[in-house]
Amino acid sequence: MLKVQNIIKNYEGKQVLKGISFHLKQGESFGLLGPNGAGKSTLIGIMTGLIHATSGTVTIGGIDLHKETKHAQQLIGIVPQEIALYLDMSAKENLTFWGKMYGLKGEELKSRVQEILELIGLGNRANDKVKVFSGGMKRRVNIGCAILHRPKLLIMDEPTVGIDPQSRNHILETVKTLNSEGMTIIYTSHYMEEVEYLCEKIAIMDQGSFIKVGDLSELAELVGEKREIIFTIKCEQGQKDMERVCQYINEYHPLNDFMVQENQIKLFDDNPQHLLSQLIQGVTALHVQLISAEVVEPNLENVFLYFTGKKLRD
Repeated sequence: MLKVQNIIKNYEGKQVLKGISFHLKQGESFGLLGPNGAGKSTLIGIMTGLIHATSGTVTIGGIDLHKETKHAQQLIGIVPQEIALYLDMSAKENLTFWGKMYGLKGEELKSRVQEILELIGLGNRANDKVKVFSGGMKRRVNIGCAILHRPKLLIMDEPTVGIDPQSRNHILETVKTLNSEGMTIIYTSHYMEEVEYLCEKIAIMDQGSFIKVGDLSELAELVGEKREIIFTIKCEQGQKDMERVCQYINEYHPLNDFMVQENQIKLFDDNPQHLLSQLIQGVTALHVQLISAEVVEPNLENVFLYFTGKKLRD
């Protein structure tokens, strides 16, 4: 359904995408993760034909996006981060407008608009102006506009930012349904649990490159048997306490996989309980107050942190 080959994008003398390649079969769901500035939005812009790549190719349903842009774009639905609606128009009017833009008309357009209104749970609010809707309702209309023309590939860029739990759940279930019906999904989010729930395949992206690609179990296996250990200390002497603890770790338990975030130290080790016991003794001997110490089992956020050393929500 989608083939991305060696996409490079240079911008103002900087290479923001460094040879991205991947492919998706029809009906696959693909999670695209990365911190702000990783290059996700640029990659999405290139995959939708809105940004020209410096080099490389994108093929959608066998159609070269660069050579036959309009033809390929007919197969794509895009849900952008920003709400792309006319606020003084009703939900029905917005859907009708975008349906016409996709080439729908007559009874087909009318029935499709009604079908989408029911799918997004706004059949009883069809004639209300979008400006009176909650953030979650607006996002549901935004999604409705993107799927009116039954796209083969749906690209969703942070579709649940800042919305209520009910709307968020409705959106996730809608995406799950569309995917089960054969629609190929590319989903970006800062909410790891959404990607875990929706996506079969996951790419971790940073600094313009794919660091790792696989399903969650494959990514966890790459981490190996390592588990995350989190120490939270009370820095009574400010940064000095943290420096003393880090010096102790470096001197007695030299590890590459540890990082400092405010008053926390995070480590990865394949024998966490043994290391935890040793470190608790060492930190106590330094007369630094330990607030908590815990071992965290691998999940998508831990895997991301292991490979990038960054919080996704930074």
